[in-house]
Amino acid sequence: MGKVIAIANQKGGVGKTSTCVNLCAALKESGAKVLLCDMDPQGNSTSGMGLDKNKDIYNIYNVLIEEVNVGEAIIKTAYSDVLPSNKILAGAGVELVALRDREHVLKKALESVRSEYDYILIDCPPSLEMLTLNSLCAADTVLIPVQCEYFALEGLSDLMSTIRTIKKSLNPDLDIEGVLLTMYDSRTNFSSQVAAEIKKFFKNKIYNVSIPRNVRIAEAPSHGTPVMHYDRPSRGSQAYLELAAEFLKRNK
Repeated sequence: MGKVIAIANQKGGVGKTSTCVNLCAALKESGAKVLLCDMDPQGNSTSGMGLDKNKDIYNIYNVLIEEVNVGEAIIKTAYSDVLPSNKILAGAGVELVALRDREHVLKKALESVRSEYDYILIDCPPSLEMLTLNSLCAADTVLIPVQCEYFALEGLSDLMSTIRTIKKSLNPDLDIEGVLLTMYDSRTNFSSQVAAEIKKFFKNKIYNVSIPRNVRIAEAPSHGTPVMHYDRPSRGSQAYLELAAEFLKRNK
């Protein structure tokens, strides 16, 4: 049975989608069977995997709202399998409210393909609403990317409060997969100070690998490819490959 990991942070711009795309690609390189489930209406994970998010194809919206079989919506790419998304998903948050057992629609949908994968990574929207709630209820664990800046700490507190609430009533087995420091600049004292504060709270949940500020990570999505396929020697590429290795070691 595959492990389902939600990649979540209610704050935007923390490297959530970059982490989802690049970790999926690096895990596949390591021989794992991986599915990327794009739950963000912006569809950036979808396009980051080289897919046209505006193409008229089945996507996660059709699965959640129209009960299309999830297997019909999955697309195989060179980097991992993808359950795509686009802007039509934006309305799903409202439509889900009217459904029975609305918090577990995604979980039920993924059950039919879960045994086919080692890992299913869910790219959550940068907000705490029904799509994110569905993602956290479907997940076994949460991987939290945290940008090394002051305001990231405030958003992290709100996310942890939400996770505690979900554990109490909707998904008691939900756990923290790990906390990933992103956009880390070792040349600045401030990055080190933020990292130290996060480590005080999460202790051994912090990944040893941190993702540096790197222009290649930002450029790769415009070419529809993960960074290790865009510029493998780059610092960003090597960091995500090291993250995948640490991730697999922790999951043995």
